[in-house]
Formats: sequence, C-alpha cells, structure tokens
Amino acid sequence: MRDQVLWRKTARIATMLAECLNIDSVRALDILYNSHTFELLSNPESGLQLQSDRYILTNLMRELEN
Repeated sequence: MRDQVLWRKTARIATMLAECLNIDSVRALDILYNSHTFELLSNPESGLQLQSDRYILTNLMRELEN
C-alpha cells in the first residue's frame, strides 16, 4: 500500500512540475526521478513522504535552481 501512495504522490508532483515549467509530463517525470528530492522521497526514513505535495515541489524547484 505504501508503494501505491508514493506512486500517486510522485504523479501529482510530476504533474505540478510540468505545469510550473510548461513541459510535458514525461520530461517532468524524468527530472523528478533524477533528482535528489526524489531520492529523499523514496526513503521513508527521510520523512519527506509525510510532507505536502506543494512542499516537495518547492524543494525540487530550489534544487533545480542550484
């Protein structure tokens, strides 16, 4: 069940990223999957899974700016 929740959260964040950057969803998923943010999101011990989608997107956007 936890995997399904993470999958849905990932899809929502990728959709939000695609809208913010005006890119297609495949490119957004590629960016997300290759980010440090996703590495943390995939690790339950990081606690990032418990944060809101908007919070995670904000972290991802900051990572992309650097």
